[in-house]
Amino acid sequence: MAAAGVTWWTWPSGMSAVPGTVQASVLPAEDVSKALGQTLQSQNGISEPPPALTADPLECAVAVGPATRAVYADGWTSFGSVTYQDSDTQADHTVTQVIGLYPSSDHARQVFATLTNGIANCPTAVRAGGAASQRASQWTYELHAATAEAVSWVATQDAGDGWACHRQARLKERAVLQVAVCQAGDSRQVAATIADQLVSRVSG
Repeated sequence: MAAAGVTWWTWPSGMSAVPGTVQASVLPAEDVSKALGQTLQSQNGISEPPPALTADPLECAVAVGPATRAVYADGWTSFGSVTYQDSDTQADHTVTQVIGLYPSSDHARQVFATLTNGIANCPTAVRAGGAASQRASQWTYELHAATAEAVSWVATQDAGDGWACHRQARLKERAVLQVAVCQAGDSRQVAATIADQLVSRVSG
């Protein structure tokens, strides 16, 4: 369910997002499905970053919610996040793309540093359930690589039958981008491929 104050948007079949918007910059479901090797159809998105998730320890809020306000704090000028998945109910594959634009490259760089530092300093955490029907879950975070403009890591759910989210984040001028590919298995290369394509579509 959407959090209070967060606007959900969908694209009706056969329609496109307005050119020049962050929603228009994300890869369409067809391209993502091709990269993943799975057909993803269900789609939804938000136009504001959702509230930070509750983490234990508290300093792991960035790791448990890298696409929330824990990272994309006040000051963004445009924001969009879209998720594709293979089912409306129990999805076996999900791909999320996130774009946040800021007034200046310095501001975006500060946001990117918050993300990188938050991942690097949280090897494991408990993420509280986001809704009454969701249980708290234990996660392990492993940083694969980090530079001034790119970071990759994996979030693995403990006792989750191999469920893991391979994540990529990129800094491009005024834009902070993220891609998350979640499934039972190794999707590190797929996440990198989608992130590369997303970067090429975004004007920072």
